[in-house]
Amino acid sequence: MQNRREFVRNVASATAGLALGGRGLADAGFLQAPAPARRQVMIGGKRIKVVDIHAHTFVPEVWEVVKDTKLADQAKNNLTGAIALGNPARLQYMDKEGIDYEAINVNGWGYAAERELARDVVKVQNEKISQFCAAHPDRFVGMATLALQHPDLAADQLDEAVKKLGMRGAAIGGSVEGQELSDRKFDPFWAKAEELGVMLFMHPQNAPGTTNNPRLQGKGGLGNTIGNPLETTVFLSHLIFEGTLDRFPGLKICGAHAGGYLPSYSGRSDALCGRGNGADCKALKNKPSEYFKKQLFVDTMIFHEDGLRHLVAEVGVDHIFYGTDYPFDWPVGIDFVLKAPFLKDAEKEAILGGNLVKLLRIT
Repeated sequence: MQNRREFVRNVASATAGLALGGRGLADAGFLQAPAPARRQVMIGGKRIKVVDIHAHTFVPEVWEVVKDTKLADQAKNNLTGAIALGNPARLQYMDKEGIDYEAINVNGWGYAAERELARDVVKVQNEKISQFCAAHPDRFVGMATLALQHPDLAADQLDEAVKKLGMRGAAIGGSVEGQELSDRKFDPFWAKAEELGVMLFMHPQNAPGTTNNPRLQGKGGLGNTIGNPLETTVFLSHLIFEGTLDRFPGLKICGAHAGGYLPSYSGRSDALCGRGNGADCKALKNKPSEYFKKQLFVDTMIFHEDGLRHLVAEVGVDHIFYGTDYPFDWPVGIDFVLKAPFLKDAEKEAILGGNLVKLLRIT
């Protein structure tokens, strides 16, 4: 029986596509189920591309790497179902909804892994995502996974993912085992992301104080309902006030769940800078709200029409991306944007796909 190292080497030498029992994607029956008629999204008589920034996946092959490790419990519930890479449900959903491209990403996990295990996990995930996207270049672009707990390793992984594997950016969590990503130890990673000029998609994972706050127990699934946007809010606020965004002005970061609560209440952060001597703001190059006009982006998971209207007013149309949180059934379909009466046709096109076509280099 092959050990973990042998498995990782085999992944590195695999041919494009997911190898299943010696068969390729088509032979294995993946993505071959009869699909419903594909929705063609039109605006003003023009066919537009729709791109989903917030589309989760999980790489089943990683099980061979983690099954005998402390990461096994985190992985075992994501090996099958709609989230699994290659499941035909993904394309069927995209065709039904009118989504042309997904920027597929693995939600941040495994940040507790030691260096060797972390390297192996990321290697399998990134190579499999790259192979999958290469097999379907007209429907998917890949976002790299990274071992952020080892910032120098994460920088190398991002470099390889972009330059060798064709990834268009990376997915990151909002913190790492209780450590804020604004800590200077993470600067090598931020420097590499700035150098490469790629988009980073930040999505919450289990984190103390926000998603794993004991006060959020009880009804309402508050660890998710409230905790996820709160984790995004805390993450972005630290990047602003600790000067990370000023040290790396070329960063491009999309905060999941409409940027959490910060875009809707960034005025309070601005007001802080005008109270007293504004000690926490003296070194900042911009007002906190202004980073949403420059380095920070958000997705459309805001749900109410007036919420979207306010988001547009706060961050601008060119800093908003369409996102669904696939495969989780939140009500944020394309019509949420298409039917927004306050948006012009060009603005709808930009949000639904135009912005990401440019930033993710989709041709």
